[in-house]
Amino acid sequence: MPPSTRLATAALAALACVAVPSRYDRAVSAQEKPASGRPSVTAPLVDDFQVNGTGDHASWSKVPWTPLRRRQPDGHPYDTRFKTVYSTTGIYFLVDGTDRKLTATMAEDFMDLWNEDVFEVFLWTDERHPIYFEYEISPLNRELPILIPNFDGQFLGWRPWHYEKDRLIRKATSVTGGPKESGAAIQGWRAEFFFPYTVLRPLQNLPPKPGTRWRLNVYRMDYDEGKRTQWDWAPVGDSFHEYQKFGDLLFGNR
Repeated sequence: MPPSTRLATAALAALACVAVPSRYDRAVSAQEKPASGRPSVTAPLVDDFQVNGTGDHASWSKVPWTPLRRRQPDGHPYDTRFKTVYSTTGIYFLVDGTDRKLTATMAEDFMDLWNEDVFEVFLWTDERHPIYFEYEISPLNRELPILIPNFDGQFLGWRPWHYEKDRLIRKATSVTGGPKESGAAIQGWRAEFFFPYTVLRPLQNLPPKPGTRWRLNVYRMDYDEGKRTQWDWAPVGDSFHEYQKFGDLLFGNR
């Protein structure tokens, strides 16, 4: 989302949508509800592996899919889900969604990706400090990694410095049912990415170990036919930056 206020409940024109059958081939996890009432997901500890955008590495078989919630009932009827695992050097995410059109044109990183099709992950590693990490990735494998200080709703994104070598995020995307081209007719797309803990510094409470708890949210934006639809994992209000409402990310054992 943009490092400024983003309204998620703007009135949207009613457009006819063609139902897209789910292509999910695995069971979707039931979300745990801790005493806090927030959704919770547990990431198992794995050995490091290379991402290729397909999510076919054996480590992903350790966790079920977790679904996202469509925020607009009359929005595009697409499914969205994610998985997460972690290692001693960083944390991995796999996000997957059905789709009908690849609505993405931006050909560079650090652009305003939230204005086109995008997956987003927010990590709040330490609840003592109102600072969290935001990551956006487009179907064309463009990225926007930023650190967000958020003081009573006043926030702005800061780009990583010396973003190179062991601080680089490893990322890849794949598309099903069509080419990875702007405007292409497709059946869905997937993003797989790895955040090294080095890029998250100086955030606190890392690296995580079994028993560590962070706060997390996962979002999606889709703009097919000029109509915006949004998804979230932990329900938030008007802004994706309501970090107090993020869910719980628990770090488990192997």
